[in-house]
Amino acid sequence: LAKPRRSCQNAFISTAQNNTTISLPVTTKDPPGNSTGHRQRLRDKFQEKGIEALTDTEVIELLLTFGTPRSDCKQAARDALAKFGSLPEVLDASPVLLKKIKGMGPKNIFALQFVQGIARRYLRQRIQKKNYITSSKDVADYLIHALRGLRHEVFMVVYLDASHAVIDSEILSQGTINVNTVYPRELIKSALAHHAVSLVVAHNHPSGNLRPSTQDEQLTRTLYLMCSFMNITLLDHLIIGAGETVYSFADHGLMTAVQQDCAEIRSRLA
Repeated sequence: LAKPRRSCQNAFISTAQNNTTISLPVTTKDPPGNSTGHRQRLRDKFQEKGIEALTDTEVIELLLTFGTPRSDCKQAARDALAKFGSLPEVLDASPVLLKKIKGMGPKNIFALQFVQGIARRYLRQRIQKKNYITSSKDVADYLIHALRGLRHEVFMVVYLDASHAVIDSEILSQGTINVNTVYPRELIKSALAHHAVSLVVAHNHPSGNLRPSTQDEQLTRTLYLMCSFMNITLLDHLIIGAGETVYSFADHGLMTAVQQDCAEIRSRLA
């Protein structure tokens, strides 16, 4: 009798004796170097358990695959997190710095910047029409996300109506923030155009230091005084640093001091 012959390629055994065929199970494992199954498992994990089930590396990896769906992005995600230190820092990183990471190209970087842009728009629209007094944390979260990580100083204004509901927000000035670059005239003009009754202003410190400078205090005093002549109230001045916290002039009692100083000035002018 002829011995049965094995054929791994065809995945069956033929016997010369009875000419029967016995099928063998075929492996379903991903071939080496194929990351399709791995990415699908990450997607399934997110859909089943939410974003908290994913590590920061896995989040970055999935974002990178949106730009290059056929590439293995695991190592690039690890390298990005190791270089910048955190997920927010990766999202805030400039394209010039991201390109230095092996495996990062224009399409990957576009995916990171696009999701960052979506997050900013989402947070901005989320605070509109909400009462600032009861939703100040939401406003702070938006400002942190919008201003943190910028390499230059930006001055932003949040416009409020008579009930302290958020009307809108916008960047009013860029560059070194002081009395000479933030013109009270432009602030008043824009506030009137938005029909604002109250304002919250904010700017970032790229250095990460939250402590207000002498110029910050002088600017706050000038803006408060100019707004008061137009019956517009400056409620707070926020400073955004590198982390998740903000410095509030109001919370630290500085707005009360500014208000008293400006009241004395106006009384002398009366």
